Amino acid sequence: MTVLFWILGILAVPTAIFLLWLLWVFLKELFSPSPDEGDTDAEAEAAQAAKAAAKLGLLPAERQDTDLAAPLPEPWTAALAAVRGGDWRPAADLLGAVGRDWERRSALAYLLADRAAEEDAWLLAWEAARPDDPDAAVVRARSTVILAWKIRGAKTAKYTTQEQAEGFHRTLVSAREEIARAAALNPDDPTPFVAEIWVALGLGYPNARMDELWTEITSRAPHHYEAHFSALQYWCAKWRGSERLAREFAERAAAGAPLGSLLTALPLIAHFEHDESDDTEADNTPEMRARVEAALADAAAADPSHPRLPELRHLLAYYLHLQGRNEAALEQFRLVDGHVNALPWRYRGDMADYYCRVRNTAVELAEETAAAGV
Repeated sequence: MTVLFWILGILAVPTAIFLLWLLWVFLKELFSPSPDEGDTDAEAEAAQAAKAAAKLGLLPAERQDTDLAAPLPEPWTAALAAVRGGDWRPAADLLGAVGRDWERRSALAYLLADRAAEEDAWLLAWEAARPDDPDAAVVRARSTVILAWKIRGAKTAKYTTQEQAEGFHRTLVSAREEIARAAALNPDDPTPFVAEIWVALGLGYPNARMDELWTEITSRAPHHYEAHFSALQYWCAKWRGSERLAREFAERAAAGAPLGSLLTALPLIAHFEHDESDDTEADNTPEMRARVEAALADAAAADPSHPRLPELRHLLAYYLHLQGRNEAALEQFRLVDGHVNALPWRYRGDMADYYCRVRNTAVELAEETAAAGV
């Protein structure tokens, strides 16, 4: 009989464990919020934040322009509309009028080149009418580089087909001839060499050769924003450099630049490109706070019409928010709202949604701070 009880006891243990597990599952389901309830709460909070942003006149995601970082000057918009209709003359007149303003020249040439990379009948007509026009030549050089990157696609190397890779390489090689021609036609212009940075990145120029290219650029325009932004990409770890080289390049450029050049953006970009942390601790160091302060002073000193100023404002809005300075972040968000093609949003597939989520959170937190009288 003792043996029987002993056997029954052994058999009872698993049954008891099973019953206790069922009880635990029941109690957990009873007292834990359901996923739907959690989702509902999050959706309600997001809706409230969006409503607060809308009251301030800030736009929803569906009304954010994902092609540009800011509105274009009206003459630029008109010139781009004209080339879409096949008329190159307004673009030629505008690019000629920009003259030696290298910052605006490179920005406008890029926009025209991006259009030519999609459809270039208007550029062919320009080249036929003015065979040795340096303005047409620089647009052609830039468009060939842009076309190469469009052929490659935006995915990482392992998702790029052999056909894409071969077309990318072939087009970049041909772009070097176009760049050399544009540079010869306008020897003072840094714009062809700025375009070549993306050839250097794609073809894998060794560091020494990149240094030679950089000398060509800085001898013509020592504080050119687009050139520095592009070169920083080359020096990043994901391309031809390392985190150390990128940070050193960024800090050196920012330290030697005059206020208003916007090159204080570079240390922020170098940090963003290499920050793999999941929290905001790395964004709140004394060094990062000093970088944001320097960038705020740079933005305040810049020409309000500087074509790259909105890009710095997007970065400032983001990092001011991460540093808990939401009222200051909101000031920057107000100045750029409506256009989101800039870092840090640009790398996201849900660019406009991500921008609005961060912006709306900043709005809500700024209102809470104001209400608390802090």
